[in-house]
Amino acid sequence: MVNNPIFSVIIPTCHRNDLLIKCLNCLAPGVQTLSPKQYEVIVTDDGSKTSAEQLITANYPWARWVPGPRKGAAANRNVGARHAKGEWLAFTDDDCLPDSGWLEAYSEALALSPTTLVFEGRTYVDRPRRSLAETSPVNETGGHLWSCNFAIKRQLFEALGGFDERFPYAAMEDKDLALRIEKLGNFSTFVKKASVCHPWRATGGWKQLSHHRKSTAIYLNIHPEEIRSLNAVYFLRLIWQFLIQKLLPVMRLEYPLSITIFYQLAHIFLTFILVLFVGMKRNLIGILDNRLS
Repeated sequence: MVNNPIFSVIIPTCHRNDLLIKCLNCLAPGVQTLSPKQYEVIVTDDGSKTSAEQLITANYPWARWVPGPRKGAAANRNVGARHAKGEWLAFTDDDCLPDSGWLEAYSEALALSPTTLVFEGRTYVDRPRRSLAETSPVNETGGHLWSCNFAIKRQLFEALGGFDERFPYAAMEDKDLALRIEKLGNFSTFVKKASVCHPWRATGGWKQLSHHRKSTAIYLNIHPEEIRSLNAVYFLRLIWQFLIQKLLPVMRLEYPLSITIFYQLAHIFLTFILVLFVGMKRNLIGILDNRLS
């Protein structure tokens, strides 16, 4: 066990031992180019059916298993942070594959930019996309503080109160954290060499759509001022992304609806949204003003 690591790698998991094995193999001493004395690995387990404890105890003695709170990914990551010994927290997910130089790249970034408190890494995919029913949080050029690949000074993370545990699902909790970081006057620095592969995964169907909708509602309730940042172009792009990247794959997977009919409906829907957008935004801002007054 490492006594004074620079990094504490935190991996939340839940019933995905098959994926967790691949992730841990990428973080093993001798695989990561950073010295094993400079990092520790903590797996926070929200599983109730299949625990990762036995897997880690038997095969990964250099990693620590801690039980999760079973309150969602945000709370699970916070538990890992509370067990951390490192000065820096490096987050990734159990379905990710960190490159061998992942931690060393963050270490080099710390040396080059000692006043920076947050770093985000490159997140890429393992192959070309084969279907709209696949999704991955790609971050090739920066500007996305995805929870699957970033490092933050533990002191800042604790000052922020960690991830907001009002988010019960793995959606929008990282965007909320990024916004709170910015409100404190801190901004993340992109480290391209700190790369993590996030393989394409099948969309989560209607359940995932429901989680995103509820998480977005929570986010706007916490940050009502974000409603003001909406504009017609952004709003339409968001709707289009929802239709193409989320709704269409789900419909194709679960219902025999033709693509032609879908696009016709999408065109009608977008036109309708465009007409109503200005009035709707005025109503939202009016509600916001009443709430804040």
